[in-house]
Amino acid sequence: MRDYNAFSDAALLPLLKEGKVQAFNEVYTRYFRLLYQYAWNILNNEEECSDAVQEIFVWLWENRATLEITSLKGYLMAAVKYRLARIIQTSRRRAAILAAHVELPAITCIEEDFEAKELKRVINEFTETLPDRAREIFQLSRVQHLSNKEIAARMGISEKTVENQITIALKKLRSDLSKKMLSFLLL
Repeated sequence: MRDYNAFSDAALLPLLKEGKVQAFNEVYTRYFRLLYQYAWNILNNEEECSDAVQEIFVWLWENRATLEITSLKGYLMAAVKYRLARIIQTSRRRAAILAAHVELPAITCIEEDFEAKELKRVINEFTETLPDRAREIFQLSRVQHLSNKEIAARMGISEKTVENQITIALKKLRSDLSKKMLSFLLL
C-alpha cells in the first residue's frame, strides 16, 4: 500500500482525478484543519464551519475528473473564501458576522498569487484559441499596451478593424471567464 502522505500536492492531483480514494483521503487529512480554521476565524460557528468545509470536499470529489487545479492549497482556500461569502449572504447572523469582522481576514499572499496565476493561465489559454491575426492584435493591445492607432499602423490595417477585433476578443474572453467562474462558484 502506498504512503500517500509522502506525496506532494502535485503528485496527489492526478491520483485524485483517477478516483483514488486514498489520494482524496490524504488531501482531506492534509487540508481539513486549515480550511476549518479559516472558516472558524470568520463564522465562529462549529456547525456552519464543518458544513462549509465538508461541502467543499464533497464537491471536490464529485468533480475531481474535470478540475484543472495548479495549486491545491490555493484552490481549496479560494473555495472556502467563496463558500463563506455565500453563507454570510444568506445567514440570519449576517449582521453579527460582519460586525465582528469589520475587515475580514486578508487573503494571504499565496492565495493572491494563486488567483493571479490562475487568471493569467486562463487568459493565456483563451488567447491561444484566437485566430492568428486576432491573437496578434489582442496581445499588442493587452500585453504590449499599444494604442489602436499604433496597432493599425504596425499591421497596416484600419483602426476600426483593430477596435472590432479587440471588442470581439474581449466578448469571447468574458464569456469564457464567466463559464469557468460559474463552475468554480457552484462549489
